[in-house]
Amino acid sequence: MSAKRVKHTDGKGKAKGHVDEDGDHDGHDGHDSYNDLRLCHERIIPDDLDPERYARHILAAQLSEASPPKELSAAGPILPARMAVVITKKWPPKQVLRCRFLDGSPTMQKKVKEVAVQWMKYVSVKIQFVAAGPAEIRISFYADAGSWSAVGRDALNTAYFPLHQPTMNYGWLRDTTPDDEYQRVVLHEFGHALGAIHEHQSPNFSRVWDVPQVMKYFSGPPNYWSPEDIHHNVLDKYSPKGLAVTRYDPNSIMLYMFDGKLFADHKGPTNENKTLSDSDKTFMRSMYP
Repeated sequence: MSAKRVKHTDGKGKAKGHVDEDGDHDGHDGHDSYNDLRLCHERIIPDDLDPERYARHILAAQLSEASPPKELSAAGPILPARMAVVITKKWPPKQVLRCRFLDGSPTMQKKVKEVAVQWMKYVSVKIQFVAAGPAEIRISFYADAGSWSAVGRDALNTAYFPLHQPTMNYGWLRDTTPDDEYQRVVLHEFGHALGAIHEHQSPNFSRVWDVPQVMKYFSGPPNYWSPEDIHHNVLDKYSPKGLAVTRYDPNSIMLYMFDGKLFADHKGPTNENKTLSDSDKTFMRSMYP
């Protein structure tokens, strides 16, 4: 599957759905609406803007040739092509990631800082918040109504993320948003910033989607996604070819809690994960020793 930019506007440069003066969707504040299922989308830069696309494609091809294809097995390793993006986009060991807020209240900024630094217990990368000057990660709360992040070093691509624009956004986090929602969303988005990808699109994700329900759910509030967006952000899975990664982890911070009605297998919802799983910690340690 080729990487593509998620279309999150109405074609006129406006975010889908109404955003009020406080940056909240359709008049709801962050406290009242946070229980609605809100998903972020991976901001993976398209191939035509990626200067490393040639090396990335060669790497993926070499690894695929070195490991003859075989039938997927629950007992075997997961080999998604997009993990080549993750590996080539990870930061150098012991990199200092400067993070700067472009907007947001002191309360909102403080809450993000307190959660984001939890990742430093498990990676050699240092997350450093700065008040001014250059920053690899630029954070907004009002860029649009969604939450999203550049994946790893894609944040450095100024053709896709101009220096005056954010590389990370928290569209529904506000002063009154509960702390556990900050915990869930901020850990997740900084996981993307470190190179992690979504668990529910793993080729080993064994749940069966109720596609009509999924399309209906995510086309309405608070996401307002097009059918293309829904397939790209929810239904599409990573290719089982490329680089080995961890097996599907139901406890990963990179997995959202999906309502049971979105599945046709009648097994109930996925887990509501608000902390890093053991697998999250182990995998990130291996990426950033």
